[in-house]
Amino acid sequence: MTDSNTSTNEPDVLGADAPDASGAVKDPDSWTTGDEPLTGAQRSYLDTLAREAGETLSADLTKAEASEHIERLQKKTGRGR
Repeated sequence: MTDSNTSTNEPDVLGADAPDASGAVKDPDSWTTGDEPLTGAQRSYLDTLAREAGETLSADLTKAEASEHIERLQKKTGRGR
């Protein structure tokens, strides 16, 4: 395998040089780990968002479900994007 960075003396890197400009966002339902339990970070952020929105949510969400609730509650509360 030839290292394309060797001739320019740039460090080896993984990933893209810039974010994907296509704006493509992967649907949470198609995540390969979407059916796993929500992460600690998702749980904490959902708790904050739900409180601000005056809602209660089940604590046994999947990662994909949590992501969908986060997007919905961000819109409702004016947080995030």
